[in-house]
Amino acid sequence: MNLAVDGRQAFAYTAAHALDRAKPSVVFAHGAGLDHSIFGLQSRYFGYHGRNVLALDFPAHGRSDGPPLATVQAMADWVLRLLDAAKLEKASVVGHSLGSLVALECAARHPARIESIALLGTAYPMKVTADFLNAAKENRHEAYDMETIWSHSSQAALGANPNPGMSMYGETLARLERLVAGVLYSDLKACHEYAGGEAAVAKVKCPVLFVLGRRDQMTPAKAGLAFAHTVPNAQVVQLDTSGHSLMTEAPDAVLDALIEFFAA
Repeated sequence: MNLAVDGRQAFAYTAAHALDRAKPSVVFAHGAGLDHSIFGLQSRYFGYHGRNVLALDFPAHGRSDGPPLATVQAMADWVLRLLDAAKLEKASVVGHSLGSLVALECAARHPARIESIALLGTAYPMKVTADFLNAAKENRHEAYDMETIWSHSSQAALGANPNPGMSMYGETLARLERLVAGVLYSDLKACHEYAGGEAAVAKVKCPVLFVLGRRDQMTPAKAGLAFAHTVPNAQVVQLDTSGHSLMTEAPDAVLDALIEFFAA
């Protein structure tokens, strides 16, 4: 679905279903340099099982027009304008990595419109190494290599993908190589500079789910657990064999966690 947000085209995958305002809605917010397709299994499932789905492409990602948004807060406000464009009053937000910080800010800044949030592959603060930032700033391919390798557990390098015929490394690189120069750096900088976590947590009133990968090299599970402990009554699911790219490394386990969370 193409929507007009701030006078520019914004794309969101709807699982090939027309939006029904009588149904509950779920927004899927991707991580740095990625797009809506990272949530392929999860978004499709909910779209076919009684919910409106908006698996979005942030500005300058996927099929959405640029330029990229520079801060987590700006992305959160953009998500609400996307809901306005879709004429949806309320939604839950599932966010991965950078998208998890956006989901948190959505719930803090717009509590009347966010029903629940699920934070996947998350940590706060979400600092990025200087080498990674510099490579992205200089538009060097090493930045794509770093994100690809660090986003996966060691099994991904062996070609072990739950989706037959798909390469986890190849799939991630393909997404990153489609980016306009500067977009990955803008995303990583937004993660690195985000300092609103404590204030946001204090304002969140809706149910919160954390889904963490024990083999995560980007946002280690230890950091994710420490973050979860600051959120009252948060639910936590840890996936033993997954790295940072949980939706592709452990797609069924992530889906099961979301199904149980939303059912409750």
